[in-house]
Amino acid sequence: MKIRYLIIVLIVLSVASLFIGVSDISPLDLFQLTEDQVQVLTVSRIPRLISIIIAGMSLSIVGLIMQQLSRNKFVSPTTAGTMDSARLGILVSMMLFASATTLQKITISFAFALLGTFIFMKILEKIKFKDAIFIPLVGLMFGNIVNSISTFFAYRNDLIQNMSSWMQGDFSMIMSGNYEIMYVSIPGLILAYIYANKFTIAGMGEDFSKNLGLNYRQVVNLGLIISALVTASVVLSVGIIPFLGLIIPNIVTIYQGDHLKNTLIHTALLGAVFVMFCDIIGRIIIYPYEIPISLTVGVIGSGIFIYLLLRRKKYGL
Repeated sequence: MKIRYLIIVLIVLSVASLFIGVSDISPLDLFQLTEDQVQVLTVSRIPRLISIIIAGMSLSIVGLIMQQLSRNKFVSPTTAGTMDSARLGILVSMMLFASATTLQKITISFAFALLGTFIFMKILEKIKFKDAIFIPLVGLMFGNIVNSISTFFAYRNDLIQNMSSWMQGDFSMIMSGNYEIMYVSIPGLILAYIYANKFTIAGMGEDFSKNLGLNYRQVVNLGLIISALVTASVVLSVGIIPFLGLIIPNIVTIYQGDHLKNTLIHTALLGAVFVMFCDIIGRIIIYPYEIPISLTVGVIGSGIFIYLLLRRKKYGL
């Protein structure tokens, strides 16, 4: 699949996304927009479009980086406890700093996401039986432990409903003024592209990397910092979107190969296209009501994940 085809599909879906919603706006109205229509576009539709694209690109690339560094195709922010740790950080900021600003919340969430990801990577180093399916199962167990801790403290502090709101990814509440924190992801994506070749070498193992003169630990730490920062910004703005960082890199790898720099742009564009497609489905399937993006991505993504597992078993990959 060539990049230009992905760009064309993304543009078509983006245009469609702008004109889908309860407020009736058609392409012809662009030539004579009313004041209300201008407000709908600038306050809701365009911020939502931008957040969908950033979230889709960010989580897909984060998944690709984590898979490369862990040398496992089934590792992602969802299966490594990164998202659960980020959510615990948000809960801690709500408990200890009730009047915390968005920047303070993302800082605390980032710290917890980074710590959780580091713990998962340390667990990987201790595991000798590195089966492809076993590793993400360990990550899911670790994530559930973190989630249980979050639930306990949320229950003790009467914050269960607040915490539940972070469990479901949802773009319906995205409006101008409450999504801009996602721009924090963009420098991380640029760094990911700059260090793509080094991430590829680091993915071949510590001994191999050191023989080539690469500072293995520094590169791995940078990759984990990018992953934690991007995950925290997305969880804080949108919520948890499952499977995205897991399935998109695997799909791209099937037709593009394993070299990270060659797959980075494909992964980013396909991730944005996939999230945009799922969001549009969620908005039209029970129109004028809306299905959360976490549900549509979860249903479609789980089906793709099962296919990838069966394909792996069939071809002995």
